[in-house]
Amino acid sequence: MLMKFIGIIPARYASTRFPAKPLAMLGGKTVIQRVYEQVAGILDEAYVATDDERIEAAVKAFGGKVVMTSVHHKSGTDRCYEAYTRVGHGYDVIVNIQGDEPFIQASQLEAVKACFEDEDTQIATLVKPFTPGDGWEALENVNSPKVVVNKKMNALYFSRSIIPYQRNADKRDWLAGHVYYKHIGLYAYRAEVLKEITSLPQSSLEVAESLEQLRWLENGYVIKVGTTDVETIGIDTPEDLQRAELFLKQREAGV
Repeated sequence: MLMKFIGIIPARYASTRFPAKPLAMLGGKTVIQRVYEQVAGILDEAYVATDDERIEAAVKAFGGKVVMTSVHHKSGTDRCYEAYTRVGHGYDVIVNIQGDEPFIQASQLEAVKACFEDEDTQIATLVKPFTPGDGWEALENVNSPKVVVNKKMNALYFSRSIIPYQRNADKRDWLAGHVYYKHIGLYAYRAEVLKEITSLPQSSLEVAESLEQLRWLENGYVIKVGTTDVETIGIDTPEDLQRAELFLKQREAGV
């Protein structure tokens, strides 16, 4: 039986590093419109989930689907679940797409969907292998969490530190001697699992690393990991938006 997938794009207006980020312009369109257009058509349904009427109005203006959610959510996962309860009955899997990923690709969404071909998959996410060309600076970037997986491509741990530590190798050779995985913040959950994890209290590992997915691992949930070779540019700051503009222009020029 074919599974049905609904995409939810959480989008907040308030942001410490970049207020009004979803409504920032990127190549003549808002960031949230670009994210929505990348997702619509790949999944069975897609909605923006927001707590702000300005974002709601902007999504409706470009013809997108939007649902208003509480202003009190502490995470995108919580907002995602509320949105699903409002609009998503009848779907098997909810895909949580970050509202600041305007270059998310169809192949990446398909990679996450494919994780659910395994009946044991409860939660799925995405990683991109680091390459030697990425360099040491990219590997040690604490804003780029690393993931260790087992032979079944299930996540063992996520960390802002470099894991594993290669005790008997020079750090300059680490990328050549081991495949490190960078976490891409795309999640998908079976509907019943999403309900369960949103009721869990914060865990000690989650608090230590400030990584929500550690709460799920600490409570015994299985996170299946899909892989991608596609590089995306998330937008966390105004400087990221400038890089995204350059990336967009280069892509449109075929560079």
